[in-house]
Amino acid sequence: MTPLRVGAAPPPPAEPGPDAQAAILQAMADAGCDHLVVGDHVCFFGGWGVDGLVEATALSMLHPTLPVHTSVYLLGLRHPVLVARQISTLAARAPGRLVLGVGIGGEDRDEVRACGVDPSTRGRRMDESLAVLRPLLAGRTVDHTGEFFSLSAVSVRPAPPAPVPVVVGGRSTAAVRRSGRLGDGWLGIWVSPERFAAATAEAQDAADAAGRGDVDWQHGMTVWCGLADDRSSATDAVSQAMEGLYGLSFERFARYVPAGAPADVADALQPYVDAGCRTFNLLTQSPDPSMIPGAVGEVRRLLASA
Repeated sequence: MTPLRVGAAPPPPAEPGPDAQAAILQAMADAGCDHLVVGDHVCFFGGWGVDGLVEATALSMLHPTLPVHTSVYLLGLRHPVLVARQISTLAARAPGRLVLGVGIGGEDRDEVRACGVDPSTRGRRMDESLAVLRPLLAGRTVDHTGEFFSLSAVSVRPAPPAPVPVVVGGRSTAAVRRSGRLGDGWLGIWVSPERFAAATAEAQDAADAAGRGDVDWQHGMTVWCGLADDRSSATDAVSQAMEGLYGLSFERFARYVPAGAPADVADALQPYVDAGCRTFNLLTQSPDPSMIPGAVGEVRRLLASA
């Protein structure tokens, strides 16, 4: 069985600078976190965001062993050849430490348009981008003529020294099927454990139909959560962060957002483990960010011992 992995987005350092950030990453490793999590946005709802691959590279250089998962990188807003070069560069310096979670985004259609992409083409563009990116990362030479990209004998060398898993995020049926046809796993968000189990079965059906044979599946869940000694404070922290980011009422997300002490969060995640989830990417919020590394480590310990 695939081992359980619990990672989290690192909290911001109390002071600026690489030393303070590196100390937080070491605290997360010491607490037992399996990996780090980074998001990706170009200009989200008024200009917010970080570049997911730049952030992944920076964090990989600040800690010698922790892997980094993008959750999720908006691949459809970039050219896949350029993304392949970025990943090749990162992989040469931190081999085997990147899991590329990709998604089509779209909560802010203006962000998509600002990148020169028609929002209505996001799904087709993602399919074509993956069809180009994956063979490039495998070291193959690509000839491709499609709706969005035309390539003649293009290669990106050196190929990553270790395979870069690609997991496909999204709640739609199209995203689930895309993960089966083109990915190494499906990455859910804001879905029930029952939907998680059904989606991973659908991904397997799509892989079988595409003739992919055995896939070393790396299905997972991205989970916003609040962590504090009491549930009320934890809920306040995560609801304020989500409402500020998405501009929507927290009630739209609340049923999928665990909050409280580590035991409360672990109890909420256990049904997903029972449904087959082995990777959790936690987007944690807390009134005391310094508690996040230890609390995430405790969530992992509780899930692993259940």
